[in-house]
Amino acid sequence: MENVKKALQHLKRTKNDWDKHSTISFEEFLKILADQPSTVIRSIFQVFHDMIKTYIGEGIDEYPNDPESINYVYYDCSRLFNEGTDHPFFADRLFANRLMNQVEAMRRGAQQNKIYIFEGPHGSGKSTFLNNLLKKFEEYANTEAGSRFEIVWRLNRKILGRFNENATLSVFENLLNLQNEGFQEQFETLKAREALLSADDHIEVPCPSHDSPLLIVPKNLRRAFLDDLLDNTEFKWKLFTEKEYEWVFNDTCCTICESLYEALLNKLKNPMKVFEMVYARPYQFSRRLGEGISVFNPGDKPMKNNIFTNSILQNRINHLLRDSNQVKYIYSQYAKTNNGIYALMDIKAHNTDRLIELHNIISEGVHKVEDIEENVNSLFLALMNPEDKKNIQDIQSFSDRIEYIYIPYVMDLNTEVEIYRNIFGRHIDESFLPRVLHNFARVIISSRLNAKSEGLLEWIGNPGKYRLYCDENLLLLKMEIYTGHIPSWLTEEDRKRFTAKRRKRIISESETEGAQGISGRDSIKIFNEFYSTYAKQNKLIDMSNLTNFFTKSNQRLKETIPKGFMDSLLRMYDYTVLQEVKESLYYYNEKQISQDIQNYLFAINFEIGSVETNSYTGMKLEITEDFLENIEKRILGASVEQGRRITFREDTQKEYASNTLPQEILIEGKDITETKVFHSLHERYVHNLKENVLDPFLDNKNFRRAIKDYHTDAFKSYDKKIRNDVTYLISNLCNNFHYTEQGAREICMYVIDNELARKFKAIH
Repeated sequence: MENVKKALQHLKRTKNDWDKHSTISFEEFLKILADQPSTVIRSIFQVFHDMIKTYIGEGIDEYPNDPESINYVYYDCSRLFNEGTDHPFFADRLFANRLMNQVEAMRRGAQQNKIYIFEGPHGSGKSTFLNNLLKKFEEYANTEAGSRFEIVWRLNRKILGRFNENATLSVFENLLNLQNEGFQEQFETLKAREALLSADDHIEVPCPSHDSPLLIVPKNLRRAFLDDLLDNTEFKWKLFTEKEYEWVFNDTCCTICESLYEALLNKLKNPMKVFEMVYARPYQFSRRLGEGISVFNPGDKPMKNNIFTNSILQNRINHLLRDSNQVKYIYSQYAKTNNGIYALMDIKAHNTDRLIELHNIISEGVHKVEDIEENVNSLFLALMNPEDKKNIQDIQSFSDRIEYIYIPYVMDLNTEVEIYRNIFGRHIDESFLPRVLHNFARVIISSRLNAKSEGLLEWIGNPGKYRLYCDENLLLLKMEIYTGHIPSWLTEEDRKRFTAKRRKRIISESETEGAQGISGRDSIKIFNEFYSTYAKQNKLIDMSNLTNFFTKSNQRLKETIPKGFMDSLLRMYDYTVLQEVKESLYYYNEKQISQDIQNYLFAINFEIGSVETNSYTGMKLEITEDFLENIEKRILGASVEQGRRITFREDTQKEYASNTLPQEILIEGKDITETKVFHSLHERYVHNLKENVLDPFLDNKNFRRAIKDYHTDAFKSYDKKIRNDVTYLISNLCNNFHYTEQGAREICMYVIDNELARKFKAIH
């Protein structure tokens, strides 16, 4: 019994939830409206917009000060499509921006004249997207933040009965006559009906179209009514001036509510008495019950009877109003989703007929139910495969009523990786060397992109200048842009030429991509095969595994990848990891570098053979050709020709004498280390030191073995210099480039064994 009581306590806690569903008077509704007008006065399109913004929030612009920004930002869609769902949907950056732009436009425009069709190939996740979207909308709409109110009439029998006393008396007289005449059976029937009508003090008549109580206020009075009700705030100004709130002043309530209002006004002769019978309650959404959200699959057969009524309620209304023709309580299935969402899962089979039936409804915003016109202001959504477009292409007048939103295969490599992590677990990262997992995603995405990009070619011109970082079709560059990243390897000139117009053109190319290539479902199967094959406990997956898998193991896969793409991807990877190893091995002796540059800038102003004391460093210098040549080779590279060295020396001396000394040092008061020429020489000096930092180790077999033996007892046998160099290298790779210790050792071996330093020297 103790457990039973404890369990029942949980049910008591739901009292607050029940209270939220309670019915309130029209006056109480107006108090809430006055306090929270932006929440109460919302159409389905505004609530849908608010739901999306609540779950997704504001986008993040990684380049907030970019004057050429096109607002192509990062949206975190995980709360909307992933959290609390059985099957997560991963929206890449392209689709997220497309969706958010559409939602903003939907809130502002003449929404009820459109149907929004999400079009995409098989395996792009359309059904998962829509199911998750509707699930979160239902959750949001049933919370206080997403709630709206609908009309409920409470017809007071006592008040209305006073107007029907004579008629009521006549009923009982007739009943007595019937009894006296021996018609006992008819009497019992009429008595039972009268008892039913007398059961409550009022008859509750819900609005089947879920209209806002605000629509009961006559249209010609609404503007003045709201002007008096609301304080002068920013929202009030928007309400009276912006297009998204035109419905407040233009829409009418459903014919049931309108006829009830007119009938009661005729009987009571006082609008205030009528409004005393108007109540409001939160609009409760339930996809399973078809209230507020209705979803139809292609195989769902049409209902035989699309007209609904409530005979008991109709009889009560008729009895109370004494006129069966004044209020006809009938409605269609569209009323159940009025001010809600009506969705078609695929435009085929029975759903094709449903879409065609929507044509007049979408065009006019009304639906005929027998001789009654029913308002339909719903958000119409549908899914469509490209091949199903033929089912509606003959309806020319429908074309301008359709808004297509494209859902292609994922083209954002970060999102593609998140899909793998979600399905196979985040621990998969531990099996890969850094960048290799993302390179797997790049290969998959390459099959989904158009082979040629006119926008990129017009911008970049000659792709060959980026051969170390990109493929000849610039697909690797496009993938970076689709993720919102502007690569650092672009020249300053190309970054300046990356204008808003060019960005829009490149992003717009995504509208024709992602319908071909490896589908979302197939990419998961392929990754599973790849991971199962190469994931080993004692070795990380590297680029050689990736290359073998896509070029040798599976001929069918090889044919889906653009020609030359794998070679370019490998070259980009090799060059990048080589730079990481060089950066990690290079030790900045900043004092020595600064001293060399200051001595050089001082010495080039004197004749060869001179002996001078440097005014910047205080060092006594013997200025010889060898002295200058040694520093110039550190700045320009060891293989620089003599003629180029002499030209460089003359140009540097000219810059120093004409600008650095007279302008920057003497007039602007800068230290020599703050001048432009110093920074330029420093950058070149450091670059060349890094470029050649591996040279002493390339043929040193002890260095390779020491890396292999790192953190073993054998490592102690190496001389101190090698131990220090290897420890410094491994530590920097781990701290600066996110390698594990095992990964750092393996990438060093990869760089040495594949002779990447020599390979890229030859390319240069």
